[in-house]
Amino acid sequence: MTLNLKGKRALVTGGTRGIGRAVGERLLEAGCSVALCGRTEEGVSRAVEELRARFSDETLKIEGKAADVGSEAAVRELFAWLDSGIGGPDILVNNAGIGIFKNLADLAPEEWNRVIGTNLSGVYHCCHQALPRMRQSGGGWIVNIASLAGKNAFAGGAAYNASKFGLCGMSEAVMLDHRYEGVRVTTVLPGSVNTEFGRAGQADWKIAPEDIAETVAMILAMPERTLISHVEVRPSCPPKR
Repeated sequence: MTLNLKGKRALVTGGTRGIGRAVGERLLEAGCSVALCGRTEEGVSRAVEELRARFSDETLKIEGKAADVGSEAAVRELFAWLDSGIGGPDILVNNAGIGIFKNLADLAPEEWNRVIGTNLSGVYHCCHQALPRMRQSGGGWIVNIASLAGKNAFAGGAAYNASKFGLCGMSEAVMLDHRYEGVRVTTVLPGSVNTEFGRAGQADWKIAPEDIAETVAMILAMPERTLISHVEVRPSCPPKR
C-alpha cells in the first residue's frame, strides 16, 4: 500500500531515536514535513541535522525542539512554536515514553509521577493542544505508541503498566469523542523492540524500530472510511521459556 503524505505536517514526540526516529524518517519518505521533539537540545539538534542531510527535498520541512511532554507549559510552548513555523500538525505521533521498573513498595512517588507524567499525561497534553487545531483544519490523525504492557501486566511494571493501560483506555475514548470531527485515533501496542529502552536490552530477535514505523505507515495509508483503532505488533520468534 502506497503512502503519500505530500503537503502534510507531523509532530513526533520522542523523535530523536528508536521508534520515534524511525517513524519520522518513514513520514519524510512519504513526503510529510516533520517536527521532532525530545528531551535535550543536543539530541534534537543532532537528529534534525542528520535528517536534513539525508532528505534534501526543499519542499520538506524538518524541524526540532526540546520539550518535556510531561509539562503542560512546555507542550503549550511547543505547539506555539509549531504554529509559528512548520504549522499545526495533521499527524501527531505520541511516542515519548520512559520506564522505571520496580515493585510498588520500592517505587518512589517522584518515580511514579515521572512515568505517569511522561507516558500518560504527556499524551494528554499533546492531544489537548493538537485536537483544536485538527478541528479547525478539518481533521487529522493521532497515533499513540503504547505497548503490550498496556494489556499484559508484569512484575516490576506497576508504573509502566498503569501508564500504558491508561493510554490504551484514553486513546479509545478520544477516538469516540472526536471521530465525527475527522480525527482518527490509533493505538500501536509493540512487544519487545530492539532499542536501548527496556529492561532486557537489545537483541536480534526483537522487533526493529523500522517495523513499527512501517506499521504506522500502513495505518496512515488506509482510506478515510477505515480506521485501524489498535494494532498489536509482536516479535515472530521470541526466546522459548
